[in-house]
Amino acid sequence: MINRDRLGGLLLDLVRVSSPSRREHVVAERLRKEMVAIGADVSVDDAGEKVGGTTGNVIARVRGTVSGAPPLLLAAHMDTVMPCESIRPIVDGDIVRTDGTTVLGGDDKSGCAIIVEVLRSLKERGVPHGDVEVVFTICEEVGLLGVKHLDVSRLRARTGLVLDCDGAGELVTQGPAANKMVFRILGREAHAGVAPEAGISAIRVAAEAIAAMRLGRIDDETTANLGVIEGGLATNIVPPMVLVRGEARSRSLGKLEAQTAHMRACFEEAARRHEARAGDQVYRARVEAEVHRDYDLMNLPHDSRIVRLVSEASRTLGRKFVARATGGGCDANVLNGRGLQVANLGTGMREIHTVKEWLDLREVQAAAELVSEVVRLNAEIRD
Repeated sequence: MINRDRLGGLLLDLVRVSSPSRREHVVAERLRKEMVAIGADVSVDDAGEKVGGTTGNVIARVRGTVSGAPPLLLAAHMDTVMPCESIRPIVDGDIVRTDGTTVLGGDDKSGCAIIVEVLRSLKERGVPHGDVEVVFTICEEVGLLGVKHLDVSRLRARTGLVLDCDGAGELVTQGPAANKMVFRILGREAHAGVAPEAGISAIRVAAEAIAAMRLGRIDDETTANLGVIEGGLATNIVPPMVLVRGEARSRSLGKLEAQTAHMRACFEEAARRHEARAGDQVYRARVEAEVHRDYDLMNLPHDSRIVRLVSEASRTLGRKFVARATGGGCDANVLNGRGLQVANLGTGMREIHTVKEWLDLREVQAAAELVSEVVRLNAEIRD
């Protein structure tokens, strides 16, 4: 049985520790010690050095008791979004919430606590299981940086769970790929009062492009957003440059590339409409675009091993099995892009990334029970 008091106690300990991205070392050390106490082989990789952080990913292996059982991966991230300084969780019965000045950090300290308690419980009860590999990642909230710098060759497991979404006990099996984009719109500076006709306003070019662009919810699989605009020098100077950062996401790679091409075309078409003359010289606006794949699709078949394991575990526990798609990205996207089959299991976190974040400890316990049953079944069910 899952020890709910112990699970809740560890969760509260973890959320009280501030761990914004690149500053996860205190939480990492606590989790490292917890895993050592369970009997795991534990190491910390060099991902922190690569991203300018205070620690790397914590990687652990709990050796199995069933010979020949396939290894299983369990993962969660240690960082939280801001504001996360001086978190004071308020406990009201089964509900744990923020005091309204910070996030709670259940995203994803709930996943971390569940993994530790599941492995403690399995050991105490002598439940047969295969090897369980654990990764507590850094910098998930700032671009999945920890898992991107994880050497997956260190993992034997080819299937597993990331515990990092809101629906209690729900399994996310489909998630989008995402493209990150940077557009640099180049105009020409000029005195705004003396010779504005000699300038090309990069802000105006950007505004025309954005006005023509499809953004927000494109369809049920695709979204797009421009989130950062920077530019201009002074109110009396025609702005020569604007930087626009954005993204597109889709569960269809074809739609993702089409939306990305559309966004690039809007900037290029707007730039072509703008030119200025100074003396005998003609100047034209132009656009420099940078596009890169931020993370890959998560698209697990219903008959994949991890989906079958969670479905069977839900049935064994008498619970409804819910598999769904999401518009968000997580560590599972990167792991799937590297050849693993990893789904994202809900821990019950609510109103994440806000100062209204809260958790129901009953749902956290239920998620832990489900994970425990998945680990047990993984040693029992052979393909």
